Amino acid sequence: MGSVVKAGLIQTQACPSKQENIDKAVNFIEKGVNQGVQVFALQELFFSPYFAAEQDNKWFEWAEPISGSTIKTMQDVAKKHGVVIVAPIFEELNRGIYYNTTAVIDADGELLGIYRKNHLPHLKGFWEKFYFKPGNLGYPVFNTAFCKVGVYTCYDRHFPEGARILGLNGAEIVFNPSATVDSLSKYLWELEQPAHAVANMYYVGAINRVGKEIEDSPFFGTSYFVNPKGQFLSKGSYSNEEIVIADLDLELITETRKLWQFYRDRRPETYQKLVDL
Repeated sequence: MGSVVKAGLIQTQACPSKQENIDKAVNFIEKGVNQGVQVFALQELFFSPYFAAEQDNKWFEWAEPISGSTIKTMQDVAKKHGVVIVAPIFEELNRGIYYNTTAVIDADGELLGIYRKNHLPHLKGFWEKFYFKPGNLGYPVFNTAFCKVGVYTCYDRHFPEGARILGLNGAEIVFNPSATVDSLSKYLWELEQPAHAVANMYYVGAINRVGKEIEDSPFFGTSYFVNPKGQFLSKGSYSNEEIVIADLDLELITETRKLWQFYRDRRPETYQKLVDL
């Protein structure tokens, strides 16, 4: 495992069919491979429009098991190109049991595991509790061929506790696949996640969609990478479909943690109120 990892965030506008979205993601991955990208992350629910903008049973037809064709396709692509792929989908676990889930696939095509979104919004335009159960797998970290990867999906980013656990579990890069519109929380987009990167001294890759889908408000792209010091490394455009690429030097994590001893100086024995209240 080298010190520098080239990572890419793929931001696109959703197409009306699942296969179109999958094909588009594969095409962007292949473009990134030609640029030397080793780790790819796709946007939240990448194979569909952001259907939680409305409450309609028709969208349950889009769900599929982790063992289904979409993740199998991504495993084949990962193995073919020797890359890691972080792929968020609409998971059907059993009849009537659904999760907002992200699969982490290693460079040899192995499915290392999944993360299920823990925090679900339920308000106008984001009716996620209509579709999903809250995650039940905690905050796993996946030891890929190139780096240790954590996932924290969209709305999760408003909650610092899981972001801290990912760091304590060894994450070097935390990806936040998102579907965030140009409205109330836009100004938080470039505030919260750099703060998580600083507080936990790891890299963050934030991925957002572009374009209008079901809601009137557009998704505003601007996917980005920040380093363990909260400094921006690269940023996507507001409306273009593209891959946002950055070189992430994992040694900077060690250097930053020697400088800022937040993990040394934390006082977990004083935090019991976090779980009592």
